[in-house]
Amino acid sequence: MARNHKRKNTTGVWLAIGAIVLIILLVIWLTFADLTGNTDVAAFLNVKTV
Repeated sequence: MARNHKRKNTTGVWLAIGAIVLIILLVIWLTFADLTGNTDVAAFLNVKTV
């Protein structure tokens, strides 16, 4: 029983670390986009509207 509880606790820690890393990457990406002036979300879609 104790071994299973330890594994569940470790999984939660890694999940939290992964979420924090993704948030940091998102903030860096948005900061870089703002500094370069490329804040148009649809710029990469290249969709022609009628």
